[in-house]
Amino acid sequence: MTFWNKEIEKRFFIEAMKNFASPEQLFYKLVDGYFAYVPKGESAEGQTLQSRNSLIGKYTEKWSKDFLKPIAESLGLFAVNSVVCPELGLSTQSDADLAFCSTNEIHQKAENIKLLFEIKMSIVNNYKFENKQVNIVGDYKKHKGNPSILRSDSMLKAIGKSINIRVSGTESTKIPIIILGNSPITKNYAKKVDFLKQAGIIQSFISLYPNPTDDFIKNTVGKGFQTFNEYQDLTNYLTEVVNSDMNFFSSMLPKRKLGQIIAVSANEKDDISKAEKFLSLINE
Repeated sequence: MTFWNKEIEKRFFIEAMKNFASPEQLFYKLVDGYFAYVPKGESAEGQTLQSRNSLIGKYTEKWSKDFLKPIAESLGLFAVNSVVCPELGLSTQSDADLAFCSTNEIHQKAENIKLLFEIKMSIVNNYKFENKQVNIVGDYKKHKGNPSILRSDSMLKAIGKSINIRVSGTESTKIPIIILGNSPITKNYAKKVDFLKQAGIIQSFISLYPNPTDDFIKNTVGKGFQTFNEYQDLTNYLTEVVNSDMNFFSSMLPKRKLGQIIAVSANEKDDISKAEKFLSLINE
């Protein structure tokens, strides 16, 4: 399986213009020609390109499904786009971009969802369209605008949606959530993503673009953010996430009450029973 790269980005532009989009919907029309992003040092000339967002969104959701489908199948599951599950707060207006499910349906019961993905991917590099050709002109450090999870608003939306799922009900505490991107993260979010992983809100932020530039954050200390470049490593990681019997819990209790819960739980016969007792008491 081929990870995200420049050829995949060029293919998006070529296929879009061939089938359903004009250059004006995909590129900034500047004095020097059509550009995917405004190069640094140049003016956008009053333009704000919004029409590309939904197109690249659909493209990356399908690409992610096709890319991860073999892993889902190896687990006896289905990779499904646009999953709706009211139990998890996932509606038709705010569905799950992608999920590993035990049935191949858009409308799912929470118990059939084994892994949720929120996809925050976009065009990363800059391209120029001229003479019916799409040619790269620089990586993300050479243009204005931040792609994928380098954008603060993308990070905040992903975090907000994950928290909304986590607080939707009992079933949501058992489903891992992963944010898929195709860029690094900024230094400002390095500690934050590790904290989110440690707290169990999100299992990890992942980049599927192994080499977007020369110098970038590949992994954070606590592995809240990881960049993969080997498909088997990604397979092993997602398999471990799906097969781990995790349970999210979060509470703010007085130390006396917490001590009582620990003492009662310690009387159970084995580690699993102790954990189950602890979770039941802390959630009462």
